[in-house]
Amino acid sequence: MTADPSFSSISARDLSDRRQHLRRQRGWKRLRGSFRFLVVSALAGGVFWGVTRPDWTIRTPDRVRIEGNQWLSDDVVRAALPIAYPEPLLHLDPQEIADVLEASTPIAEAIVRRELLPPRLVVRVRERRPVAVAYLVEPHTGTARPGDRVGLLDASGFWMPIENYEILNRLTLPSLRVLGSSDRYRNDWAIAYRALETTPVDISELDWRDPTNLILTTRELGTVHLGPFDDRFSERLEALDRLRNLPETVDLSQIAYIDLRDPDAPRLQLMRSNLPPEALELPSEENSGD
Repeated sequence: MTADPSFSSISARDLSDRRQHLRRQRGWKRLRGSFRFLVVSALAGGVFWGVTRPDWTIRTPDRVRIEGNQWLSDDVVRAALPIAYPEPLLHLDPQEIADVLEASTPIAEAIVRRELLPPRLVVRVRERRPVAVAYLVEPHTGTARPGDRVGLLDASGFWMPIENYEILNRLTLPSLRVLGSSDRYRNDWAIAYRALETTPVDISELDWRDPTNLILTTRELGTVHLGPFDDRFSERLEALDRLRNLPETVDLSQIAYIDLRDPDAPRLQLMRSNLPPEALELPSEENSGD
């Protein structure tokens, strides 16, 4: 079979034109790519040059803006920043700064960002809310003394030393005190505090020095022995709530302490002159009446 001459001639010209068109397209693509590369490189170089200029350097702490703080002053937060002034803005690692703040200050969360216009560092914080004053006293050393190491506890059990922070003049200290090494209650504090927070009894102190017998000091009922912290802790607090009318029928000055180690059978430990304390079992809720 013989090929059509006109078809062969047209196809050859078409292929030649297409090849030339493709070559021109590839040339334009390479040119545009080179142009984009030069533009991006110039912009990157300009940004790098700009942020390394003196005007883009964090020279003093007042170039750091603090947001979200209520109790910690701006100066206290700035003093905790791991920044050696002056330092180029580009050299600062926001995540590293946030990690240092969360580990070394009473800050639960920190978000750090760099801003170029105007050049500054912005630190937004969420502070830990203290719920108790904690005294690191050891067992059998008596009540807390001014010389004992003192800190603040938040609801999760995070211990915050207060001697390192200028916050006492800006903060109303919690009314609840906790005695004992934080190692003894660190794992249980969050659960214990949720229960303490819900009870209507006014509790001023929780003594955790002896883990086999937690001791409460209340403003209404005096001293209360709860036994070890276990899954009946909330039941014991509920039993304590039911005893809030006790001062109407009992002279609390004659009571050494209330024993709630068994919340189903509360007992009063009486004080007697020259005699050992006497335990008096209270009537059960079912038989006590209103």
